Amino acid sequence: MSALELQTPQPKPDWQVTMNQDDLYQNPMNIAWTFKYIMSGDKIEDLYRRAKQNQWDADELLPWDTVVDPSKPLINDRSDMYHRMPFFSKLSKSQRETFTAHSTAQLLSQFLHGEQGALMTAACVTHSVPDATAKLYAATQTMDEARHVEVYARYCDKIAIVYPMSLWLKALIDATLKSDRYEKVMIGMNMIVEGLALGAFNNMYRTTQCELLKKLTFNVMRDESRHVSFGHAYLGPVIAKLPEDEVEDLADFAFQAVSILANSGGTAGTIASRIDPGFMQVLVNSNIDPEDFFKGLEQAEAQGLAQELPPGQIHSVKDLMMPALARVGLLTPTVRKKYEEVGIPVYDDPRVLEAMEGGHPAAA
Repeated sequence: MSALELQTPQPKPDWQVTMNQDDLYQNPMNIAWTFKYIMSGDKIEDLYRRAKQNQWDADELLPWDTVVDPSKPLINDRSDMYHRMPFFSKLSKSQRETFTAHSTAQLLSQFLHGEQGALMTAACVTHSVPDATAKLYAATQTMDEARHVEVYARYCDKIAIVYPMSLWLKALIDATLKSDRYEKVMIGMNMIVEGLALGAFNNMYRTTQCELLKKLTFNVMRDESRHVSFGHAYLGPVIAKLPEDEVEDLADFAFQAVSILANSGGTAGTIASRIDPGFMQVLVNSNIDPEDFFKGLEQAEAQGLAQELPPGQIHSVKDLMMPALARVGLLTPTVRKKYEEVGIPVYDDPRVLEAMEGGHPAAA
């Protein structure tokens, strides 16, 4: 019996999610026709051509016959933040193994749910962005995201468990989809959510011991690097031409989105939120007392262990998300004060971001 099955036997997952009223809402954005079909001849056209050339078929490219045993660690324990907690060493071998299996399944579930959100936002940009070349590129991103949903769904099927979408991740994507202009959708997705995802994918690529997951993640990362580049290449010139009050509105939207992460614990570099029911269920399934776990996490943070990333891993907020906002002018003096007031550090060094946009894992 696997570590996943040990605590909570699961049937093959049913990908049909039960809808509730909060999952159905109106999108207030405009539809933008354009009748100038001339290609732009700039970075956006280059991204579009790269996207066409780099399309891949998961059926042909990935080794789906790989046997995935969730009772064996899918990630290297030495690279996992939780395994560096002094509290964690006090747990039984069974508790540690079960936690590793379930926490990894919970993380992969967020990859799956997040990709569905990315699929919807990319489709939203396709019909709302007014530039012809940007529409074509956004359509390729929509296809990319559809492929990502497919591959993570198939992989989660192999480990036979899917955790629910984290509350903070759904809140972030819902806020993006409910926004009133395409620039906000691109900020929320191509800069914030994609920055978060690109960092998480890089770290998964660096730490996974599963051949299938490693190859899957690498190919997803290549797509995601283009998506982050699109946010910069298109929005940078657009924002530079906007009136100051509109720039401040976009900057505030970005601040509110980042605040959702900060308030959830998502900025710690993991997808697990301290208040998230799904992660709490991971602890229950692992027979770990939540109060003891979070006390142990606080002790680790006080010792600086939570911020010490192994070589090759990156911090999504510090290295990708905030620099992406900075280089398009969304860290204005006004909004910088807001970040300072709520205790969110502002980072604007773009070197890791620029390296990741080349389509390769971090080389640190």
